[in-house]
Amino acid sequence: MRVTERPVSGRLIVDVDTATDHGVHHTGARTGRVDAVVFDIGGSIYDDERFVEALYRAVHELAGEFDESEFWSLYEAERKGGAGLRTAFARRFLPGGDVSVLRARIARHWAYPVESLYPDVAPVLHALAVDYRLGILSNSPPQVRDALRRDGLAPLFDAIVLGGQDSAEKPAEEAFRTVLQQLGVAAEHTVHVGNRLDADVRGARRAGLRAVWMLRGEAPPAPGRDDLAQADAVITSLSGLPVALSRLAGHTPPQRACRTTVSALDITGQYRTRQRLAVMNAASVRLGTSLDVTETARELTRVAIGHFSDFAAVDLFEDVLRSGASPGRHDEPALLRVAQDSVLKECPESAVRPGQVSRHHPLSPVTQTLTADTPSVHWTDDRDVRRWLDADPHHAEILRVHRVHSLITAPLLARGTRLGVVHYIRHRTPDAFDTDDVQLAQEITTRAALAIDNARRYAREHDTSLALQHSLLPRHDARLSAADVATRYIPAESTAGVGGDWFDVIPLSGARVGLMVGDVVGHGIEASATMGRLRTAALTLADIDVPPDELLTHLDDLVLRLDGEPAAHGTSAQHTPVAGATCLYAVYDPVSRYCTMARAGHPPPAIISPDGAVLFPDLPNGPPLGVGGLPFESTGLELPRGSIIALYTDGLPHSVGRDLDDGLRLLGDLLSGPVTSLESRCDDVLRGLSPGNHEDDAVLLLARTRALSASSVATWDVAADPAEVSRVRHLVTERLSRWGLEDLSFTTELVASELVTNAIRYARPPLTLRLIRDTVLMCEVSDASSTTPHRKRSRALDESGRGLLLVAQLTRRWGTRYTPSGKTVWAEQEI
Repeated sequence: MRVTERPVSGRLIVDVDTATDHGVHHTGARTGRVDAVVFDIGGSIYDDERFVEALYRAVHELAGEFDESEFWSLYEAERKGGAGLRTAFARRFLPGGDVSVLRARIARHWAYPVESLYPDVAPVLHALAVDYRLGILSNSPPQVRDALRRDGLAPLFDAIVLGGQDSAEKPAEEAFRTVLQQLGVAAEHTVHVGNRLDADVRGARRAGLRAVWMLRGEAPPAPGRDDLAQADAVITSLSGLPVALSRLAGHTPPQRACRTTVSALDITGQYRTRQRLAVMNAASVRLGTSLDVTETARELTRVAIGHFSDFAAVDLFEDVLRSGASPGRHDEPALLRVAQDSVLKECPESAVRPGQVSRHHPLSPVTQTLTADTPSVHWTDDRDVRRWLDADPHHAEILRVHRVHSLITAPLLARGTRLGVVHYIRHRTPDAFDTDDVQLAQEITTRAALAIDNARRYAREHDTSLALQHSLLPRHDARLSAADVATRYIPAESTAGVGGDWFDVIPLSGARVGLMVGDVVGHGIEASATMGRLRTAALTLADIDVPPDELLTHLDDLVLRLDGEPAAHGTSAQHTPVAGATCLYAVYDPVSRYCTMARAGHPPPAIISPDGAVLFPDLPNGPPLGVGGLPFESTGLELPRGSIIALYTDGLPHSVGRDLDDGLRLLGDLLSGPVTSLESRCDDVLRGLSPGNHEDDAVLLLARTRALSASSVATWDVAADPAEVSRVRHLVTERLSRWGLEDLSFTTELVASELVTNAIRYARPPLTLRLIRDTVLMCEVSDASSTTPHRKRSRALDESGRGLLLVAQLTRRWGTRYTPSGKTVWAEQEI
């Protein structure tokens, strides 16, 4: 067969001895008898894109969050290899670089659906089976055997060898020797067909086989002349294989060709069509995988450079990134360079750097494109382009130095919004852009525009939700006597948006502190707003000293009421349900060192003892809020001084690939050990539990308990006798003198006498008076009555009713809290 490559720029012209339209390129091939043909699977029999999808999913699962630009750059660099590609990805993305782990995970996702079988495979294999022994040598997973049986191809093969299972992986010579041994054919009489240059072509030739390189067009750009020369023959469809085999054997197989002609076949059109389809396929697979505007723009430039142009850049309006609206006039548009890529190192042909803003001349292609809202192709020898370059010497010099001969500018338009423009430039590719290229540029740019707009909208909503979430969370931790506190809030980074996790540290009367964490169902602005409503209600209930179990009961009623509310006017008829929210509330008393807790569907707290041991107490778990059923129960624990209470939401221990039980065990390990710094321990826990990409919000609250010394608390029993008021005044004065607080004696005597008098007159015994010295001076009177005292406006002639009014005027704050045996009326004064 005579093969001629004509020196036509960018075209592969071959002479073909066949009556079909399938290209066959022979490269000084060795000839001799052919007894057997061995096939690779991917790219020859089944669509090779299935491997790429499996590789992507495997890396995502094993590595968690990773730089997608690195993934695709590494794939482009290693795609000609075989097993080496897996090794390269394992070393880059997997801790320890264990390629066997990656191989097993790829095999789990590597599928061969019916539609992935190329249509030319079955008829060609049935025809070849008459004259040749057929075999399979592939690095594919075991499920390929099932696919071959399903498609009726398995009986056609005399040997099926899967690298990594039946032998070493290609391109190892051992793999080729194994299949030759099973076929019972010598290497010099065997031809191997595959689409990988390293694993199939070079590997086969090193093992002594002849190699046919299958180029179906899935992997543009076109191979170079040096690459083509390494194969004994190159085909673009399996239908061309019988002709290639007959020529490699030095003759035409008997009864196989009805007629033979010699013709010159230009396969440029076929190849360009495949190339454009491959560009669109790459764009559909890679664009839109990220909800980051910059990363999406980078993916567009990578797709273009790998398949379409020599330089690509994405410029966006600054106003789009800030507010979501593009400016109306484009006389001299100001655009921000977001991403760029080039076949040349460091993009020397770029007039601006990423992050810089540039203004474009009114005669520039960019201005014309934005004015017309349509893509356009420009050749540097056009008159209009020359006018622009004469007026813009900076761009003119760049185009001259790098020998740019053509460029396409395409507007980024999505949902009626102008986002920016994309530049495609050729200078190393001999062929100039043509009108077909403009159509392709428009298609991939439109895909990119939608992806960028989605990312922009997501970022705006995510920022809004996050701002709302932060505005609803505590702004700072107040200085507390009961505990030292450290908190962390980590917003979700998934596409679902910010969740509804919250926490609170609530100063309570009697030097106590309330600790609360909760988690609202759902993500986004609605979840943040619902969280705000629940948190406000919980704060109000905690402020009136409702016990933990009763607080959860009231929240449960609120959630039921919220779920029953109709949708607001002008909104969707349906809204995210509130039922299913979880909450844990704990109250710690530094006087008794007693902690009372209750939870509604929430993960249990962790208690870290002063020696570093971790305990997850067996705390009764009520149903989530709004679900109903069992009542909520409180449990009390006496804690040693210096114990740490750890509260958290389920987004912390739970993550992709790790269930809650495993997460709790890991959390316990990370919390264990003596704690010198709460802030450092928070950071250690987050580093140990967080994979980097948080699918859900996470909250961590650590509170190291304190205990008030006995010398700071004074307690007296009071008889229900008005004569006791005088003794109370004397006891208060004596205690304040001992504490060095003589300047508070008068007001404290008055407050104590009024509260005790009130209890004697209106409440039931037993009565107790307690003074607590802390950052404030607290006076408490407890009784066995459940009646709440109220202030009232006394008339001029009334002889009573002014006591509580005086208490309110003389103290910082006062209030009432209920206890299992009655109530406590308390008042606080600044020290």
